[in-house]
Amino acid sequence: MENFTIKETKYTPEVNLDIQTGILSIKGNSYPENTLEFYDPILNVLEKFFDETTLDLIVLNIEILYFNSSSSRVFFEIFDLLEDHSERLNFAINWIYESDNEGILEIGEDFKEDFEKLNFYLAVKE
Repeated sequence: MENFTIKETKYTPEVNLDIQTGILSIKGNSYPENTLEFYDPILNVLEKFFDETTLDLIVLNIEILYFNSSSSRVFFEIFDLLEDHSERLNFAINWIYESDNEGILEIGEDFKEDFEKLNFYLAVKE
């Protein structure tokens, strides 16, 4: 399996999965015209990676500035996928937000409550 990268656009985030370090980052805006078309390949790669990896810890850094409700549902699917694999794998999720973006912080708090099995951290962008 190879590293996975998608470049950022005005409407879609940059996505990087480094399979050697186990770090996945999603950064930017997320309001693609077709959310499922954009995120399905990411979900497929993650499923394959989680099935094959022998790493002790997988880190997910999410730094989203703005996203639509369809993207929110996909983030829920991603966290659900992590939770499904949490019996065998350890995850750390860093929900990174700007200090003046209370909406993104509140959504991060909601995700943290919804996915208690995951190590979910809220971090202010420095």
